[in-house]
Formats: sequence, C-alpha cells, structure tokens
Amino acid sequence: MENSVEPVEPLKAVDAVPAQPDAAPVDSPRRRLSPAVRRSAVAAVAGCVVLGGVLVLLPGEEPGPAPQPGPAGRAVIAAAVGAPASLPDLTALIGEREAQVRTHPRDDRSWAALGAAYVERGSRTAESAYYPKAEQALRSSLKVRPKGNVAALDGLAALATARGDWPGAKKWGEAARKLAPERWTAYSSLVDAYQGLGDYKAAGRALEKLSELSSGTAVTLRTAAVYQDRGWREDAAAVLSDAAARAGTPAERAALLLRGGDLAWERGDAADALRHFDAALAADPDCAAALAGRGRALASLGRAQDAVRAYRQALAARPAPEYALELGELYESLKLGADARVQYDALRARAAAQGAHGVDDALVLGRFEADHGDPESAVERLRAEWRRAPSVAVADALGWALHRAGDDDEAIGLLRRATDRQKGGTVRSAVVVFHRGEVERELGLYGAARRHIGEALRINPAFSPLYGPAAREALAALGEPPEGGPEQMWPPKPKAPPVKRIPPKRR
Repeated sequence: MENSVEPVEPLKAVDAVPAQPDAAPVDSPRRRLSPAVRRSAVAAVAGCVVLGGVLVLLPGEEPGPAPQPGPAGRAVIAAAVGAPASLPDLTALIGEREAQVRTHPRDDRSWAALGAAYVERGSRTAESAYYPKAEQALRSSLKVRPKGNVAALDGLAALATARGDWPGAKKWGEAARKLAPERWTAYSSLVDAYQGLGDYKAAGRALEKLSELSSGTAVTLRTAAVYQDRGWREDAAAVLSDAAARAGTPAERAALLLRGGDLAWERGDAADALRHFDAALAADPDCAAALAGRGRALASLGRAQDAVRAYRQALAARPAPEYALELGELYESLKLGADARVQYDALRARAAAQGAHGVDDALVLGRFEADHGDPESAVERLRAEWRRAPSVAVADALGWALHRAGDDDEAIGLLRRATDRQKGGTVRSAVVVFHRGEVERELGLYGAARRHIGEALRINPAFSPLYGPAAREALAALGEPPEGGPEQMWPPKPKAPPVKRIPPKRR
C-alpha cells in the first residue's frame, strides 16, 4: 500500500548540545486571522519546503500560478491549523524531517516537527513503536533550544495524550500555556488532559479559551467531545455536521464524519452511523477507525458476518486492543468461542507491546479482564487508574469490575458517581446506565434497576452484542411494577411506646 511504511531506524538524538542563549520569542498572534491567511503564514514560519518558493515579480511581469505545496508541506499546513494530515503526506513529512535533522542536528524546529509527526503517525496506525522515537525527537528539540520552545512542549503534551498519560499531558500542556498563553495548541492538549483526568469544569474552561483563539478541526472535535460529555448530543452532532460540510481536505472531512458516526451509534441510530462511517471511508480510505465503526454499526443492524469482516479490516490497518475486544465479544455472541479467544490473546499481546512503549491501556485491559479474564486483577488495575485519573469512564469500569468480582456494595457507589450530574456524569451512555441497573438488580433495588436497564435500551437497543440481549432478558425478568404502585409508599408510622403507669405511693 502507498502509505504502509516500515518504521525508520532510530535517529541519533542530540546529546549535550549547549543551549542557545537567545532563543527566538514565541509567536503570539495579535488578532485572529482568516483560515486562508493563517494557513499561509504558519506554513512560512514553520520552514516547510513549498515547491517553487515565493516568486518575486519584476515590474511589468504578470503573476503566474500560485505554487502548490508538496506532500510534506500539506502535512505541515494541516498540523498548523489543527487538521489531520493524510497518511501519505505524513509519511512524506517524516522522511523530509528525518533527512533534515541528520544533516542539521541543531534544527530545533525540525526535531519538534518530526516528533509531532511521529506522534500522529503512531496514533493513527496504533504503531506504538513511534512513541519512543517521538519522545527522543522532542527532547532533542528541547536540548537544542531549552527556552521558549513551545513547539516541543506541545509535542510532548500530544505524546502524553496519545499514550493515555493524562497527568503528563496536563503537565506539558500547562507548561506550554504558561509560555505562550495566546497560542491555541496548548489549550487543545489541555482539553484532552482535563477530560482524561475527570476535571470536566477545567476542560470546559480550556475549550472556551481554545474557541477564542482558533476555529479549526481540532477545535470542532474537542467541542463535540465536551458537548458529548455534557449529554448535549444534538449540539455535538450539529457542530460536526456543519464542519464536515466545509472541510478543506479529505482527511479533515473523514475525521469529522467519523465522530458524527460515533455519536449516531451511541444514540442508537445504527443506520445513520453506518452512513457516516461509509462517507468517512469514501473521503479517506486510510481511516481505520471508520472500519471499526462500520463493524459496530453492522453488528447493531444484525449483519454479523459483514461486521466481522469490517473488524478484521480495521485490525489489519490499525491493530488497537479495543478493536480486538469488540470483535472477540461479537464472536462470543455468535457462539464462536475459539475465535473469540484468538482475539483476546491478541488483545493481551498488543497491550503488552504498547505498554513497553509507554502506552497506558489500563482501561481496556480492565474492561477485558472484568468480563473475560480475572475480575480481581481488573479491580487492582482499575483502582490504580482511579487514583491517577478519576474520570467517569474509570468510575464505570471500576464499578463494573467490582460487581464482576462480587463486591456490589462498593460497585454501586462508583456506578452512581458515573451517572452523577454534579460530578460530570452527564454523558448518555447505554453501557454506563446498564452497568448501574444490573448492579441495582443484584442488590434487590428492583425499581431503580427497571428504570436504568430500560433507559439503557432506550438510548441504544443494540449497545453490545453480548449485553444488549442480556439487558432485554433482565428487564423482562423484572416485569412491570405492581399495578397502582407500591403497596406502601411510606414506611409505617412508629407506634408510641406504652405509657408506664406509676403506682401511687402508699401512705
């Protein structure tokens, strides 16, 4: 395939390079430029090689056609405005920057651009071997230019986000914001970091500042994510639809359609989700996440064999552990236990390989072990994750793992927290609500269980090939509430204690 490249040999990092005493000041735009002007300005500042350069016209000459950027130039422009680059363009940028730093090891900008490109490549393809290379390149940039190097700090924040290291993403993002408070890229990383840490109010504040400074695809995707967390699915869908209609590149359009498809599936409209994922693949055939989305939507529509093929294609393009978990559960629902075990073994192996490259897969491993492995180890793993990043997703996963390990009393507290609006539990997720309802059923809280399991099926009747049918069975077993409501709405009024009669004194 055109964009299938072998990981390059590690580059020799800059070692013990003396700091440049007069670091260039960080760019701080005084006003918000139009997208076209911003693209041109950033491309020039970044030092991207644009074919033809800038033509200087002599008196009397007519202007010729504007020079067009090459593949590496398109990738730089995309990154500068917060849009995804196509994988071929990203590959070209990596090759160009690698060549540059080999001959110019003190070029801090090229080291930073190379590190950021490695991060995006690793994230898009799930090739986590790119992450150590990215860290090496970004730290080399900092060695060359230890002061004022916002690009390297932004890259380290993006790297931490890709690895699921939310405290690290917060650390580097806040360092970049302190250095350049009017540069939008720092706020982009901080929205991700605060969401991962479960600090949803801080994520909202970072999004507000980000929206003041920029309006590209990166802003749109994070706006939709924050809206989704707040339960504003219709607003999130509208933002994504408007942005997709005016997307400037196929990769940009695909990223927006992908998120629109995720929202459609989450609200239970599998047919609309499938249309979004197909459109994303038509725009960018390298969008592996859209293949996994197709698998999810097709399974919800009852097209199991088509779903299996879509998942297998997704895993071939991007072998992410979560895709293996979803395919394994689909196989289980089809009574294909041996095929499911193959996927679960692949999940463990893939998560171990990613862990060696600094990726934190605690959430997907915890979910897997809770349902298909060792629930006790899931609890241990997720407790550590909860201490590090107490988000709604971790509260739900830990609560469910505790249930599977037999501790429903502790589980219900975490599952209530995951749906507590005062603590960020506003996302309308069928999985989260089902988990709470199932634990309530085990605890004998039948009214609450009936309400929450029913709500899960109303949100998305086919939220899981395994647990969707289980939810319907549980709801049927609970039956309808007693006609006329509960026999006793209030506890009986306690009777007054009998009055002890005191016999009269004898004279």
